[in-house]
Amino acid sequence: MTESVIKQQLREQMPVAKTLAYFDHAAVAPLPSVAAQAITSWLEEATNQGDLYWPKWAKRVEIIRRNAAKLIGASAEEIALTPNTSTGINFVAEGFPWKEGENIVTFANEFPSNLYPWMNLHSRGVNTRVVPVEQGIAEINRLFEACDEQTRLISLSWVSFSSGYRFTNEQLHEIVQEAHRRGIYVMLDAIQGLGIFPLDVAELEIDFLAADGHKWMLGPEGAGLFYIRQQHLDLLRPLMVGWHSVANAFDFSNIDWKPRRQASRYEGGTQNMVGTLGYGASLELLQNLGVSTTVSPVADQILAYTQSARSQLKELGAEIHGSSDVEHLSGITSFTIPNVDLAQLRSECMNIGVVLSHRDGRLRISPHAYNNQEDLERLLNLIRNSIK
Repeated sequence: MTESVIKQQLREQMPVAKTLAYFDHAAVAPLPSVAAQAITSWLEEATNQGDLYWPKWAKRVEIIRRNAAKLIGASAEEIALTPNTSTGINFVAEGFPWKEGENIVTFANEFPSNLYPWMNLHSRGVNTRVVPVEQGIAEINRLFEACDEQTRLISLSWVSFSSGYRFTNEQLHEIVQEAHRRGIYVMLDAIQGLGIFPLDVAELEIDFLAADGHKWMLGPEGAGLFYIRQQHLDLLRPLMVGWHSVANAFDFSNIDWKPRRQASRYEGGTQNMVGTLGYGASLELLQNLGVSTTVSPVADQILAYTQSARSQLKELGAEIHGSSDVEHLSGITSFTIPNVDLAQLRSECMNIGVVLSHRDGRLRISPHAYNNQEDLERLLNLIRNSIK
């Protein structure tokens, strides 16, 4: 498919585009029609037939699990379907066999979900080492300077939620290889990149990954994934266990604690069926548009749009936060405008249907592949008026 066809097909799937210039996919994405249809179908079936449709839904969930695995180059046995990124990170934080005096290393500009679970280990004698970040650019050398013989895990975001700085796959490979050489595991918070940028966890040898589907994957809140390399399955102590965690999950009268030999052991009890079905529909939409472990025409369009938006913002005097290197760009652009009240500007944007975020004293836009120049002009015109 050509770029114009991809943009058109995706825009036709986004009812929000009819009224809003939506630039907030790094926060919570609006749903495409296919996700809404999947949720509506579940609602009608659940309302009119109760659990008679449960086998159909369960079969669909396993298809979604396989699609999620395909997205990142994993096997279905390595994927647990989770309610959010925090859950996956906590599986590692709380399940890892820590010893007193050990530490984990992460960056200072991480989203709280990738800080609090590690800081919560302090009472057990596990320290969190936070590496300073300047100008939104995370440096690999400083990351490893903070490591020592007691470091057991590095946890980092693929894409920074604030600056938009994206580690390239080559950098991720470098980080993982050096960490493994030192006997350190690597946890990747992938929520700000997954669903648009190519990623192959098997090739990169990433140990753990967590992401929610409600941002770039255009899914509903409360549905995401957790990846664990098959060889690490017995490394983490199972948490939040329930009937779904065991090998004989549907034999309710046979109580036998034998955890599943799949990552689904971490799913515990009843799943968020409706959220997962909606998430699965959005995931298939993106995969049908060409998103894979090696290429992504969706990401190509987002990056082209990001570069154009940054250029046009600079022409108006905006100061862009973070790296200007094309290879590190993502769908996130944070910026300030001298002598402009950004909180007030954001409020004015929201009043006229231009949706963006105000983070860390900066405005943040995060467009998707369906956004067009008309959407951007709505924002630029408001900025022009604010600086007169």
